[in-house]
Amino acid sequence: MPHRIAYYRVSTADQSIEAQRNAMGGDFDQEFTDEGVSGGVMAADRPGFAAMLDKVRAGDTVHVYAVDRLGRDALDIQGTVRRLIDAGVVVDVHGLGPIGRGVGELILAVLAQVAEIERRRIAERTEAGREAARASLRATGKTHRGKESLGRPFAADAAAVASWRKANEASINATAAHFAISPATVKRYCQSAR
Repeated sequence: MPHRIAYYRVSTADQSIEAQRNAMGGDFDQEFTDEGVSGGVMAADRPGFAAMLDKVRAGDTVHVYAVDRLGRDALDIQGTVRRLIDAGVVVDVHGLGPIGRGVGELILAVLAQVAEIERRRIAERTEAGREAARASLRATGKTHRGKESLGRPFAADAAAVASWRKANEASINATAAHFAISPATVKRYCQSAR
């Protein structure tokens, strides 16, 4: 019996697959996910995608939210889709529909190229923003957005957190609650203070 299979991927751990799941309508027989996995990773090297490839069989339909979920770049996307089609699997891209041989593969190739170009443009804009921030920081002591550093702002003074924990013989959780920071931040601050 054919299965409806969904594959979701988000690049960072703070993103959620729920938006993709909701847009695609759910009601799948199986779902595979890669959360916190960069789009720069080859499809077959992603744990969730690799697991899906092991389970999918002829007659199944694989549903994805966008073309770029199928691979790292245009070549990887086309290779992945061809592999699935050759195995008798239907690939259904949200908003595009099922991809078939011939015209479907041609449309997919064009969309994959567009996705790759957009990914490069995002990387270029990000780097341009970082360079503007660095230049502003060197010139004025603040970034172009008014921050005092390029990294994540400090939630608390690391030395003060480590000192308070030691002086009070407090647990990591108690220290986190006292400073209103996460236990992971307390651990990081205490390790850096050693």
